[in-house]
Amino acid sequence: MAESNFIDYAKIYCRSGHGGPGSAHLHRAKYIPKGGPDGGDGGRGGHVIVRGNRNYWTLIHLRYTRHIMATDGGAGGESRSFGANGEDKYIDVPCGTAIHNADTGEFICDITEDKQEFILLKGGRGGLGNWHFRSATLQTPRFAQPGEPRQEMNVILELKLLADVGLVGFPNAGKSTLLSVVSAAKPEIANYPFTTLTPNLGIVAYRDNQSFCMADIPGIIEGAHEGKGLGLRFLRHIERNSVLLFLVPADTEDHNKEYEILLHELEEYNPELLVKQRILGISKCDLVEEKEWSKIEKKLPKDVPHVMFSSAGRINLDELKDKIWHLING
Repeated sequence: MAESNFIDYAKIYCRSGHGGPGSAHLHRAKYIPKGGPDGGDGGRGGHVIVRGNRNYWTLIHLRYTRHIMATDGGAGGESRSFGANGEDKYIDVPCGTAIHNADTGEFICDITEDKQEFILLKGGRGGLGNWHFRSATLQTPRFAQPGEPRQEMNVILELKLLADVGLVGFPNAGKSTLLSVVSAAKPEIANYPFTTLTPNLGIVAYRDNQSFCMADIPGIIEGAHEGKGLGLRFLRHIERNSVLLFLVPADTEDHNKEYEILLHELEEYNPELLVKQRILGISKCDLVEEKEWSKIEKKLPKDVPHVMFSSAGRINLDELKDKIWHLING
Protein backbone atom coordinates (compact mmCIF):
# COMPACT_ATOMS: atom_id res chain seq x y z
CA MET A 1 0.00 0.00 0.00
CA ALA A 2 1.29 3.46 -0.83
CA GLU A 3 2.48 5.43 2.17
CA SER A 4 0.10 8.19 3.19
CA ASN A 5 1.04 11.81 2.65
CA PHE A 6 -1.20 12.88 5.53
CA ILE A 7 0.82 13.38 8.70
CA ASP A 8 -1.02 15.06 11.58
CA TYR A 9 1.41 14.41 14.46
CA ALA A 10 5.04 15.32 15.03
CA LYS A 11 7.32 15.33 18.09
CA ILE A 12 10.36 17.60 17.93
CA TYR A 13 13.15 18.62 20.30
CA CYS A 14 13.54 22.41 20.15
CA ARG A 15 16.33 24.56 21.55
CA SER A 16 16.82 28.31 21.45
CA GLY A 17 20.18 30.03 21.24
CA HIS A 18 22.45 30.98 24.14
CA GLY A 19 22.97 34.70 24.67
CA GLY A 20 26.42 35.93 23.69
CA PRO A 21 28.77 37.06 26.49
CA GLY A 22 29.56 40.72 26.99
CA SER A 23 33.11 41.92 26.50
CA ALA A 24 35.41 43.03 29.35
CA HIS A 25 37.76 44.87 26.99
CA LEU A 26 39.72 47.96 28.11
CA HIS A 27 40.50 50.58 25.51
CA ARG A 28 44.15 50.72 24.46
CA ALA A 29 45.75 52.99 21.85
CA LYS A 30 49.19 54.43 21.06
CA TYR A 31 48.67 57.56 23.13
CA ILE A 32 46.04 56.12 25.47
CA PRO A 33 47.85 53.42 27.49
CA LYS A 34 45.19 53.28 30.21
CA GLY A 35 41.86 53.81 28.49
CA GLY A 36 38.52 53.10 30.08
CA PRO A 37 36.19 50.15 29.54
CA ASP A 38 34.75 49.79 26.03
CA GLY A 39 33.45 46.23 25.98
CA GLY A 40 30.30 45.75 23.90
CA ASP A 41 27.21 43.70 24.64
CA GLY A 42 26.69 40.12 23.53
CA GLY A 43 24.06 39.29 20.91
CA ARG A 44 20.69 37.73 21.63
CA GLY A 45 20.33 34.00 21.09
CA GLY A 46 18.02 32.89 18.31
CA HIS A 47 14.33 32.27 19.01
CA VAL A 48 12.37 29.18 17.98
CA ILE A 49 9.17 30.46 16.37
CA VAL A 50 6.07 28.59 15.18
CA ARG A 51 4.44 30.19 12.12
CA GLY A 52 1.18 29.44 10.34
CA ASN A 53 1.42 28.73 6.63
CA ARG A 54 -1.73 28.29 4.54
CA ASN A 55 0.24 26.48 1.83
CA TYR A 56 0.65 23.48 4.12
CA TRP A 57 -2.23 21.11 4.91
CA THR A 58 -0.23 18.37 6.63
CA LEU A 59 2.88 18.00 8.81
CA ILE A 60 4.65 15.73 6.34
CA HIS A 61 7.46 18.27 5.86
CA LEU A 62 8.34 17.72 9.56
CA ARG A 63 8.13 13.94 9.42
CA TYR A 64 11.87 13.37 9.61
CA THR A 65 12.71 16.52 11.60
CA ARG A 66 13.80 15.52 15.07
CA HIS A 67 15.78 18.57 16.24
CA ILE A 68 15.33 22.30 15.64
CA MET A 69 18.04 24.43 17.20
CA ALA A 70 18.54 28.18 16.88
CA THR A 71 22.08 29.56 16.86
CA ASP A 72 23.82 31.30 19.76
CA GLY A 73 24.36 35.03 19.99
CA GLY A 74 27.80 36.41 19.20
CA ALA A 75 30.20 37.76 21.83
CA GLY A 76 30.58 41.51 22.35
CA GLY A 77 33.75 43.17 21.13
CA GLU A 78 35.96 46.16 21.72
CA SER A 79 34.96 49.73 20.94
CA ARG A 80 31.49 48.90 22.27
CA SER A 81 30.72 46.70 19.29
CA PHE A 82 27.73 44.45 19.81
CA GLY A 83 27.74 40.76 19.10
CA ALA A 84 25.51 39.45 16.30
CA ASN A 85 22.09 38.09 17.20
CA GLY A 86 21.59 34.36 16.76
CA GLU A 87 19.53 33.19 13.77
CA ASP A 88 15.88 32.54 14.57
CA LYS A 89 14.47 29.17 13.56
CA TYR A 90 10.93 29.03 12.14
CA ILE A 91 8.65 26.00 12.24
CA ASP A 92 6.06 26.42 9.49
CA VAL A 93 2.84 24.54 10.25
CA PRO A 94 -0.60 24.34 8.61
CA CYS A 95 -3.41 26.42 10.07
CA GLY A 96 -5.18 24.42 12.76
CA THR A 97 -2.07 23.10 14.52
CA ALA A 98 -2.00 22.80 18.31
CA ILE A 99 1.31 22.73 20.20
CA HIS A 100 1.82 20.94 23.54
CA ASN A 101 4.76 20.33 25.86
CA ALA A 102 5.62 16.68 25.22
CA ASP A 103 6.94 16.11 28.75
CA THR A 104 4.18 17.74 30.81
CA GLY A 105 1.27 17.65 28.34
CA GLU A 106 0.73 21.38 28.92
CA PHE A 107 -1.05 23.23 26.10
CA ILE A 108 1.17 25.95 24.66
CA CYS A 109 -0.61 27.59 21.72
CA ASP A 110 -2.91 27.21 18.73
CA ILE A 111 -1.94 28.33 15.24
CA THR A 112 -5.15 29.04 13.33
CA GLU A 113 -4.27 31.84 10.90
CA ASP A 114 -1.86 32.29 8.02
CA LYS A 115 1.39 34.05 9.06
CA GLN A 116 0.41 33.90 12.73
CA GLU A 117 3.60 33.64 14.79
CA PHE A 118 4.27 32.44 18.32
CA ILE A 119 7.68 32.46 20.01
CA LEU A 120 7.94 28.93 21.30
CA LEU A 121 11.33 29.38 22.98
CA LYS A 122 13.02 32.72 23.53
CA GLY A 123 16.72 33.03 22.90
CA GLY A 124 18.89 34.05 25.85
CA ARG A 125 19.62 37.76 26.21
CA GLY A 126 23.14 38.84 25.48
CA GLY A 127 25.36 39.81 28.41
CA LEU A 128 26.26 43.45 29.07
CA GLY A 129 29.78 44.60 28.33
CA ASN A 130 31.97 46.16 31.01
CA TRP A 131 31.20 49.64 29.64
CA HIS A 132 27.86 49.45 31.49
CA PHE A 133 29.53 48.87 34.87
CA ARG A 134 31.84 51.89 34.99
CA SER A 135 31.27 54.32 37.85
CA ALA A 136 33.05 57.02 39.80
CA THR A 137 34.38 54.45 42.22
CA LEU A 138 34.97 51.68 39.66
CA GLN A 139 36.48 53.30 36.59
CA THR A 140 38.01 50.20 35.03
CA PRO A 141 35.68 47.23 35.60
CA ARG A 142 37.37 44.10 34.33
CA PHE A 143 34.26 41.96 34.21
CA ALA A 144 31.19 41.61 32.00
CA GLN A 145 27.94 39.70 32.06
CA PRO A 146 27.69 36.24 30.52
CA GLY A 147 24.78 35.64 28.17
CA GLU A 148 21.54 34.13 29.43
CA PRO A 149 21.24 30.37 28.95
CA ARG A 150 19.28 28.76 26.13
CA GLN A 151 15.88 27.13 26.59
CA GLU A 152 14.92 23.66 25.44
CA MET A 153 11.71 21.67 25.19
CA ASN A 154 10.23 18.60 23.54
CA VAL A 155 7.06 19.70 21.76
CA ILE A 156 4.20 17.83 20.12
CA LEU A 157 2.55 19.32 17.05
CA GLU A 158 -1.01 18.08 16.41
CA LEU A 159 -2.95 19.09 13.34
CA LYS A 160 -6.71 19.50 13.74
CA LEU A 161 -8.40 20.05 10.40
CA LEU A 162 -10.11 23.39 9.85
CA ALA A 163 -13.32 22.68 7.95
CA ASP A 164 -16.85 24.09 7.87
CA VAL A 165 -18.50 20.69 8.08
CA GLY A 166 -17.15 17.36 9.32
CA LEU A 167 -18.59 13.98 8.34
CA VAL A 168 -19.21 11.67 11.30
CA GLY A 169 -20.26 8.07 10.89
CA PHE A 170 -19.41 4.42 11.17
CA PRO A 171 -17.20 2.78 8.53
CA ASN A 172 -18.98 2.35 5.20
CA ALA A 173 -21.61 4.99 6.03
CA GLY A 174 -21.00 6.71 2.69
CA LYS A 175 -18.79 9.59 3.86
CA SER A 176 -16.12 9.24 1.17
CA THR A 177 -18.71 8.75 -1.56
CA LEU A 178 -20.52 11.93 -0.52
CA LEU A 179 -17.29 13.94 -0.50
CA SER A 180 -16.30 12.62 -3.95
CA VAL A 181 -19.70 13.53 -5.42
CA VAL A 182 -20.12 17.06 -4.02
CA SER A 183 -16.48 18.13 -4.39
CA ALA A 184 -13.43 17.49 -6.54
CA ALA A 185 -11.78 15.39 -3.82
CA LYS A 186 -10.95 11.80 -4.78
CA PRO A 187 -10.85 9.73 -1.59
CA GLU A 188 -10.44 5.97 -1.83
CA ILE A 189 -13.82 4.25 -1.98
CA ALA A 190 -14.42 0.53 -1.47
CA ASN A 191 -17.00 -1.78 0.06
CA TYR A 192 -15.09 -2.72 3.20
CA PRO A 193 -14.60 -1.06 6.61
CA PHE A 194 -11.82 1.50 7.19
CA THR A 195 -11.26 2.23 3.52
CA THR A 196 -10.49 5.79 4.61
CA LEU A 197 -7.36 5.75 6.75
CA THR A 198 -6.61 9.47 6.67
CA PRO A 199 -8.88 12.55 6.71
CA ASN A 200 -9.74 14.11 3.36
CA LEU A 201 -10.76 17.68 2.60
CA GLY A 202 -12.95 18.88 -0.25
CA ILE A 203 -14.36 22.24 -1.34
CA VAL A 204 -18.09 22.00 -2.01
CA ALA A 205 -19.45 24.41 -4.62
CA TYR A 206 -22.66 26.18 -3.61
CA ARG A 207 -25.00 28.71 -5.23
CA ASP A 208 -23.78 32.09 -6.54
CA ASN A 209 -20.13 30.99 -6.70
CA GLN A 210 -20.02 30.37 -2.95
CA SER A 211 -18.43 27.33 -1.34
CA PHE A 212 -17.68 25.62 1.95
CA CYS A 213 -15.07 23.11 3.14
CA MET A 214 -16.03 19.53 4.01
CA ALA A 215 -13.84 17.03 5.92
CA ASP A 216 -14.18 13.26 5.63
CA ILE A 217 -13.05 11.80 8.97
CA PRO A 218 -12.09 8.09 9.13
CA GLY A 219 -14.92 5.94 10.48
CA ILE A 220 -15.72 5.87 14.16
CA ILE A 221 -16.65 2.62 15.91
CA GLU A 222 -18.20 2.01 19.30
CA GLY A 223 -15.46 2.48 21.89
CA ALA A 224 -13.46 4.88 19.72
CA HIS A 225 -12.95 7.24 22.69
CA GLU A 226 -11.12 4.37 24.44
CA GLY A 227 -8.76 3.91 21.52
CA LYS A 228 -10.64 1.23 19.59
CA GLY A 229 -10.42 1.32 15.80
CA LEU A 230 -9.06 4.56 14.35
CA GLY A 231 -11.40 6.92 16.19
CA LEU A 232 -9.12 8.12 18.97
CA ARG A 233 -6.46 9.11 16.46
CA PHE A 234 -8.81 11.19 14.33
CA LEU A 235 -11.53 12.39 16.72
CA ARG A 236 -9.54 15.58 17.30
CA HIS A 237 -10.14 16.61 13.69
CA ILE A 238 -13.83 17.03 14.51
CA GLU A 239 -13.08 19.65 17.18
CA ARG A 240 -12.64 22.54 14.73
CA ASN A 241 -15.60 21.84 12.43
CA SER A 242 -18.44 24.37 12.56
CA VAL A 243 -21.13 21.83 11.65
CA LEU A 244 -21.18 18.04 12.15
CA LEU A 245 -22.99 15.93 9.56
CA PHE A 246 -23.84 12.53 11.06
CA LEU A 247 -24.28 9.85 8.42
CA VAL A 248 -26.41 6.78 9.06
CA PRO A 249 -27.17 4.41 6.14
CA ALA A 250 -30.84 4.00 5.25
CA ASP A 251 -30.60 0.19 5.38
CA THR A 252 -29.49 0.24 9.03
CA GLU A 253 -31.79 -1.67 11.37
CA ASP A 254 -31.97 1.03 14.06
CA HIS A 255 -31.11 4.55 12.86
CA ASN A 256 -31.64 6.19 16.26
CA LYS A 257 -29.39 3.72 18.05
CA GLU A 258 -26.55 4.25 15.59
CA TYR A 259 -26.92 8.02 15.89
CA GLU A 260 -26.90 7.81 19.70
CA ILE A 261 -23.74 5.68 19.67
CA LEU A 262 -21.99 8.29 17.54
CA LEU A 263 -23.14 11.06 19.88
CA HIS A 264 -21.94 9.08 22.90
CA GLU A 265 -18.47 8.58 21.42
CA LEU A 266 -18.12 12.32 20.80
CA GLU A 267 -19.38 13.14 24.29
CA GLU A 268 -16.93 10.76 25.92
CA TYR A 269 -14.06 12.21 23.91
CA ASN A 270 -14.98 15.87 24.42
CA PRO A 271 -18.40 16.98 25.77
CA GLU A 272 -17.98 20.38 24.08
CA LEU A 273 -18.49 18.69 20.71
CA LEU A 274 -22.19 18.27 21.51
CA VAL A 275 -22.59 22.05 21.50
CA LYS A 276 -21.80 22.15 17.78
CA GLN A 277 -24.61 22.40 15.26
CA ARG A 278 -25.39 19.10 13.62
CA ILE A 279 -27.42 17.48 10.86
CA LEU A 280 -28.49 13.87 10.60
CA GLY A 281 -28.07 12.56 7.08
CA ILE A 282 -29.72 9.25 6.15
CA SER A 283 -27.42 8.12 3.35
CA LYS A 284 -27.90 5.46 0.68
CA CYS A 285 -31.66 6.09 0.62
CA ASP A 286 -31.80 4.44 -2.82
CA LEU A 287 -31.21 1.09 -1.09
CA VAL A 288 -34.70 1.13 0.43
CA GLU A 289 -38.11 1.57 -1.18
CA GLU A 290 -39.22 5.18 -1.47
CA LYS A 291 -42.43 4.35 0.41
CA GLU A 292 -40.25 3.45 3.41
CA TRP A 293 -38.66 6.91 3.59
CA SER A 294 -41.53 8.51 5.50
CA LYS A 295 -41.54 5.64 8.03
CA ILE A 296 -37.83 6.15 8.67
CA GLU A 297 -38.20 9.93 9.02
CA LYS A 298 -41.02 9.61 11.58
CA LYS A 299 -38.71 7.66 13.92
CA LEU A 300 -35.76 10.06 13.69
CA PRO A 301 -34.90 12.43 16.59
CA LYS A 302 -36.93 15.65 16.53
CA ASP A 303 -34.16 17.85 17.94
CA VAL A 304 -31.88 17.63 14.91
CA PRO A 305 -32.61 18.48 11.23
CA HIS A 306 -32.36 15.50 8.89
CA VAL A 307 -32.10 14.77 5.17
CA MET A 308 -32.68 11.56 3.25
CA PHE A 309 -30.18 11.45 0.40
CA SER A 310 -28.16 9.24 -1.90
CA SER A 311 -24.71 10.19 -3.19
CA ALA A 312 -24.60 7.46 -5.84
CA GLY A 313 -28.14 8.22 -7.01
CA ARG A 314 -27.68 12.03 -6.77
CA ILE A 315 -30.86 12.25 -4.67
CA ASN A 316 -31.56 15.32 -2.46
CA LEU A 317 -27.95 16.54 -2.55
CA ASP A 318 -29.04 20.14 -3.14
CA GLU A 319 -31.34 19.97 -0.12
CA LEU A 320 -28.45 18.63 1.96
CA LYS A 321 -26.15 21.45 0.84
CA ASP A 322 -28.86 24.02 1.59
CA LYS A 323 -29.22 22.80 5.17
CA ILE A 324 -25.45 22.76 5.69
CA TRP A 325 -25.06 26.26 4.25
CA HIS A 326 -27.80 27.74 6.46
CA LEU A 327 -26.26 26.22 9.59
CA ILE A 328 -22.76 27.42 8.70
CA ASN A 329 -23.98 30.95 8.12
CA GLY A 330 -26.79 30.96 10.66
